[in-house]
Amino acid sequence: MNVTASLSNSEDVELAKLASQELSAIVETNGAGQSVSVVDKSGIMHEVNIPVSALNLIIEVLTQLGNGNSVSITPIQAELTTQEGADMLNMSRPSFIKLLDSEAIPYSRTGNRRKISFVELHNYKNRQEEARLATLAELSVLDQKLDMGY
Repeated sequence: MNVTASLSNSEDVELAKLASQELSAIVETNGAGQSVSVVDKSGIMHEVNIPVSALNLIIEVLTQLGNGNSVSITPIQAELTTQEGADMLNMSRPSFIKLLDSEAIPYSRTGNRRKISFVELHNYKNRQEEARLATLAELSVLDQKLDMGY
């Protein structure tokens, strides 16, 4: 299950920004949980105990929405479609399928559909980022040796 949210009007964006700031000001930095009061549509107040880590996630979601960004939450155990995997890597679906066929990312098949583990895709992204940073460091060393002024 993948949940995506985005806000289309400026009032909701401002409300998300304000809610993020207000929650940030009151969230506890330690402890397992924190009580939050919520008023339902009939005006009845409810005390809800929420884990601090979940509150921090809510604050991050509100912050991103308040900045006008879309937010997607994917459970770590999730299996993704090829289109979802391609979207996460910002590439076309055909390019992503070529990547899968090259065995760069493990996947399983259900019938004629490929399923990609979120964890495997995340690991691939991390390996790619580490390789990019290593290459950048090598180029920086080369620049210094060649006195290119960078």
